[in-house]
Amino acid sequence: MNTEILGVVAQVVLMVVLSYPLGRYIAKVYRGDKTCLDFLSPVERFIYKICGINPAEEMNWKTFLKALLTVNVFWFFWGMFLLVFQGYLPLNPDKNPGQTPDLAFNTCISFMVNCNLQHYSGESGLSYFTQLFVIMLFQFITAATGMAAMAGMMKAMASRSTKTIGNFWVYLVKSNTRILLPLSLIVGMILILNGTPMGFDGKQTISTLEGSEQVISQGPTAAIVPIKQLGTNGGGYFGVNSSHPLENPNYLTNMVECWSILIIPMALIFALGFYMKRKKLGYSIYGVMLFAYLVGVICNVYFETNGNPNIDKMGINQDLGAMEGKEVRLGSAGTALWSVTTTVTSNGSVNGMHDSTMPLSGMIEMLNMQINCWFGGIGVGFMNYYIFIIIAVFISGLMVGRTPEFLGKKVEAKEMKIAIIIALLHPFVILVGTAVSSYLAATQPELAAAWLKNPSFHGLSEMLYEYTSASANNGSGFEGLGDNTYFWNFTTGIALILSRYLPIVGQVAIAGLLAQKQFIPESAGTLKTDTLTFGVMTFAVIFIVAALAFFPVQILGPIAEYLSF
Repeated sequence: MNTEILGVVAQVVLMVVLSYPLGRYIAKVYRGDKTCLDFLSPVERFIYKICGINPAEEMNWKTFLKALLTVNVFWFFWGMFLLVFQGYLPLNPDKNPGQTPDLAFNTCISFMVNCNLQHYSGESGLSYFTQLFVIMLFQFITAATGMAAMAGMMKAMASRSTKTIGNFWVYLVKSNTRILLPLSLIVGMILILNGTPMGFDGKQTISTLEGSEQVISQGPTAAIVPIKQLGTNGGGYFGVNSSHPLENPNYLTNMVECWSILIIPMALIFALGFYMKRKKLGYSIYGVMLFAYLVGVICNVYFETNGNPNIDKMGINQDLGAMEGKEVRLGSAGTALWSVTTTVTSNGSVNGMHDSTMPLSGMIEMLNMQINCWFGGIGVGFMNYYIFIIIAVFISGLMVGRTPEFLGKKVEAKEMKIAIIIALLHPFVILVGTAVSSYLAATQPELAAAWLKNPSFHGLSEMLYEYTSASANNGSGFEGLGDNTYFWNFTTGIALILSRYLPIVGQVAIAGLLAQKQFIPESAGTLKTDTLTFGVMTFAVIFIVAALAFFPVQILGPIAEYLSF
């Protein structure tokens, strides 16, 4: 077997195998069962005490959401202030200036909503202080926020009838102390041992083998990269993200980082089954998501390892595959696997340039984000899938002439209205944003010339990808687009806000509303939601509602580009 393909298979198998025990552990953390990290309880109690939190207090879904949104508003003002004034703050040996207000707005919103869309270059756009106390801090907090929201939903779904869904603050703290921090320490040590820098010195000037001088950025990279991946954040410490040799030194670190991207989203699906004591439901959901993920991996590995047909026509050997925009030390198959892994989650980190991938690979990358529920961000991935479960249950109930039920609760008009609004919000934000930017590009070419570097089909794909990435809280980009402008900073910032908070509010509201209803025991006529048949039904609903909404614009972009070869 080709060693590159063997590496891809090994990484996928490793992720699947390790996600099971981690899922069991996460379920224990949120259920309050004994775990190997119980020695951290005094630290957690200290945090509750200084923050005035009563860990025994139960919250209804409205109070839960109020706490979630309040803490996010606070961190927004914190981040804006530090980013604008970072030039006057300590830990800035390279003298990087503060960000402009529009760029700071976009950066702060992006990292606060777990997207990490970067309209700046990492090492030159931020100081060490803001890398640590805005970027790294937000990467922990926002990841834990998504996990806390899912923990609340799991409690609501597991209860026969309840008005409360747990304590947001407890879930937030435990997500950090029991899951994210320990895993980040393990990954960080592996990176340090393989050469990723960890210090606070400024740029180094070195002499190259050719006799010229080169300036090398460094800093506390190893502290930030682990949570970037594990928290499905994705913001690169360096401008070229994980294709940078100091952020991702070799094939081993590439495997560890790629594993880190998907391990928690995968584990959370198993955790759902363990927490609710409905393992078959967890297996069913996991199976649908894994199938969709593997289809994307197979497609992209095939497209990238077979190379560019235009280069084939020139008689140039492409044994290494389509290597434009890729690192030789990682290979075309390694980049193809990463491109799917980072887009089925809301990670968005890259180890090669997505703008340089083959047209149909770019289509798969965008389609993953446009569907936005194949594993997804930690916590919010299942929450997006949950919306389609509700829709699938309702449609299936109508097809068999029964009142739709999910986990013993009737799904009625109120829940369906919320689910449909959330399901349609995603394509609405993406397509409207792409339409507006396309209109400006066509009618005001002098304006568009400042940011649109490629014409025709690929230019449309670049704009479509930017709004898709923002709306999916992903953060990757087709980097032929010059996005640090007022237009892109503000429009993608609005897309980020709408696409993060409205879905979370709707998803938690549905879970809370269903939790309050009277439990209906299963009968012979109850629709089973933990079967292969229902998994196929959910997949079909996702494909019809989500994927088909984007096929017309995909035809105008990547598919048209592919057909033009």
